Amino acid sequence: MAELMGRDGTWTFDGEVIRIVPGSERGVHKLRQYLGEFTVPLAAVAKIAYEPARKGGRLRLRLRDGADPLLQVTSGSLPDDASPYQVTVDPGRADVAEYFVDTVRQALTLEQIPDGPTDRYLLPGPPVPLTAAGVDGIATFDGERVHLEWRWNTSETKRRWGPRDFTLTGLETVEWQAPSGLESGYLRFRLYGAAEQPAPERDPNSLELWGFKKESGTTALLAAAVAVRLPHPSAGPPQARTAGLPQTDTAGILAAASATARATGDPAALTPPTGNAPAGNAPSGNAPTGKAPAATASATADDHDALLRRLRELGELRRDGILTEEEFSATKAAILARFHPAG
Repeated sequence: MAELMGRDGTWTFDGEVIRIVPGSERGVHKLRQYLGEFTVPLAAVAKIAYEPARKGGRLRLRLRDGADPLLQVTSGSLPDDASPYQVTVDPGRADVAEYFVDTVRQALTLEQIPDGPTDRYLLPGPPVPLTAAGVDGIATFDGERVHLEWRWNTSETKRRWGPRDFTLTGLETVEWQAPSGLESGYLRFRLYGAAEQPAPERDPNSLELWGFKKESGTTALLAAAVAVRLPHPSAGPPQARTAGLPQTDTAGILAAASATARATGDPAALTPPTGNAPAGNAPSGNAPTGKAPAATASATADDHDALLRRLRELGELRRDGILTEEEFSATKAAILARFHPAG
């Protein structure tokens, strides 16, 4: 067992994992305190080094690329004092730090741990649920769904969208960028099929970030908690997925929408919701009401209810960017031709 205690934290190594406990003193960065105690498996370690200085020094751990969702999503942009993978070595404890480094290096050699990238996350990511505040909104994540609520000072563009909800199956990736100088940072949830990426202050899928210490710490942790539940970057370019539905169901949803629009005579049934309708909820203004005319409504009441449910799902898919305009238009034309009533 090797152990190093410092002003900003304690590290211990038992031959299999490095246990990192952040310090509780005022100078310890909030991100490290929010992250709390965690363990790093030996298989995730690439290198460890002691960096001596005139007064004390620093013990630094480098993980294999792709092993930690926090490092993956922040792309090396964490400030040094926010990184949980370094600890200050007090003057007079250099020998303890060097012993710690030697012990870990010997274990890496004995276990023949490669220092190259991993094909999966080896750390579990921050625990959920999590809440993180940005300049213009608040994000919450419960392990399955992300919810965005806007503050009073959000832009009119975002306010028109209303509160936002994203399921993991609808997300392509999550992006995090720290503020830099006069440039705002952001926490962005990129949806499948959403090619346009507006500036953070106008993007309804983003929180704007200013000042790392104030809000960016918890947003980075929330981004990591989402990232660890998405496909690993080593899997290659993600394939478009519908929100929780098999691929073949997309055509079924479009067919249901087309049939319902014809049956009710309501062309708005093929129009995505606008205004303040929260993503993930059916907009009441667009849902057709009443029964279909007898000449075109051959389905039973149960079938009609299914059509309405599919219509609501279609609105969510298009509104959340899972269906592009091109995909929607092409499939709609094919479905309309297929389901056009005879005569």
